[in-house]
Amino acid sequence: MRFCTILFFCTLLSSIAICQVRNLNDVISDYEFHLKELRDQQSNSWPGNSAVQIKEEYLHYGDLKRRLRQVDNALLTGQDLINYEMLKFILEDKLEYYQYGAYMFPLNAEGGFILDMIYQTRNLQLEDISDAGDYLMKLEDTKNYIDNQIKWLRLGLEQNKVMPKLIVNNCLEVLRNAVSTDAAFLMKPLETAPIDENYNQKAKKLLTVELIPWLKKLETFLEEEYLPKTYDQVGVSNNKNGKIFYEQRVKYFTTLDMTPQEVYDTGKREVARIRAEMEAIIKDLEFKGDFADFLKFLREDPQFYAKTGQELLNQAAWLSMKAQEILPRYFNKLYRLPFTVKPVPAEIAPTYTSGRYSGGSQKDGRCGQYWVNTYNLPARPTYVLAALTLHEAVPGHHLQISLAKELEDLPKFRTTHYLSAYGEGWGLYSEYLGKEAGMYTTPYDDFGRLTYEMWRACRLVVDPGMHYFGMTREEAINFMTENTALSIHEINTEIDRYIGWPGQAVSYKIGELKIRELRSRAEKKLGADFDIREFHDLILANGSIPLMTLERIVGEYIASKKN
Repeated sequence: MRFCTILFFCTLLSSIAICQVRNLNDVISDYEFHLKELRDQQSNSWPGNSAVQIKEEYLHYGDLKRRLRQVDNALLTGQDLINYEMLKFILEDKLEYYQYGAYMFPLNAEGGFILDMIYQTRNLQLEDISDAGDYLMKLEDTKNYIDNQIKWLRLGLEQNKVMPKLIVNNCLEVLRNAVSTDAAFLMKPLETAPIDENYNQKAKKLLTVELIPWLKKLETFLEEEYLPKTYDQVGVSNNKNGKIFYEQRVKYFTTLDMTPQEVYDTGKREVARIRAEMEAIIKDLEFKGDFADFLKFLREDPQFYAKTGQELLNQAAWLSMKAQEILPRYFNKLYRLPFTVKPVPAEIAPTYTSGRYSGGSQKDGRCGQYWVNTYNLPARPTYVLAALTLHEAVPGHHLQISLAKELEDLPKFRTTHYLSAYGEGWGLYSEYLGKEAGMYTTPYDDFGRLTYEMWRACRLVVDPGMHYFGMTREEAINFMTENTALSIHEINTEIDRYIGWPGQAVSYKIGELKIRELRSRAEKKLGADFDIREFHDLILANGSIPLMTLERIVGEYIASKKN
């Protein structure tokens, strides 16, 4: 009888668990169907931004969250539990976005929605006449899309939810460049499209008669109506309920329950630690002068700068091959999709960061791209190029993102959604791993690594400093100038990026610190049983996930190995 009772309860618990998984999968299915609808709509329209569409989005995500709360996550395990935690995190952030009204300031230092329009057309391939017809409908939707953005920007002015003058001026520069080239980015997908001359003429007429005037209308609005009413101060706390908004941004971008004060204090500690390591290198080099003199030397000595853009690209390509050599020592599983090295596109390079990774697609026949900024070469020191390569190419973003795309039997949102605390944390950890792997062959390269680490540590100070504690742009620039060997041009573009993207900059260092903490914990608890390749495979095994989830997974891995 006792055995039968136990068997009955085991069967009951199993049935309940199966029911919870089924309910979770229903929510996931509805969420992914909604995302597919949005993607399909964007073949013939820009992202929906009318008042009706935004309200529908908010209500839909609220309903999904309500249904998700009904799932008992205590009965979930493995990928089901990760799916639950990830989806809960995403939905909560989307609801916060709509509740605060962040759609009222769709601008950032690199161009905001204006640059998004350029990006959406850059790699768009029209395979047949049907695709071309859809794209013509998208062009026709441009006026409506811009009008709605103007309405939200105007409402943002009324509710004191705006971007500062600095960011608006950057966006105006991107927009003016687009208008000055007759908005050629809108015609780019048609260059190789299977269309007849009548179609081409119709598209060109639409562009010249309607779209360019509408882009100029946006330019006039930003310049004459919006810009004069924005503020000179740079922090989002100048907005209505701006501090509350920033607190939420910190929680989202760290994926941890951290406050701006905790981030700021962590940054101060890291800056002091890294500064001591940098001072030690200067001492070993027997440099005649103090820290500021050494930074001046690095910024001005021509030995640290490429003479041509191609020379800089060649160095980056060589370092990429050198980085690939170390991969089998630290990873069991490697990517299938190759990558290449390319310059940052000229139209965005002046306000763009030093480098970035642009993902590829096996399906679309496009390899991954490690972008290197060749604009303003005196601002692109080569002593940081090894660290940049490790971060953007391998074992950083190309390895991490490619492996995520290759994951099978996972909901699509798990392989496409990017959390920068995880992704950028991994990128910065990859720079740290390069030290262990012998990638930094000169003291200057190692100082460059520390400069990049210091750069991310400084972000923990200047980002909450500007957005939460009242630090000015000039104070942030001075703090970064005094503590890193970054060029003055790069420091200015970086600070502007933080101003236009509150909270995102803190994700890098917080993510790296968490991964290093988890590795240290595993090494300590497992001792001789610790396997570095196995650990790295574990960190990359589930794609982009919240750090809280990653910590739980590593804890379970340690317990399993010990038992």
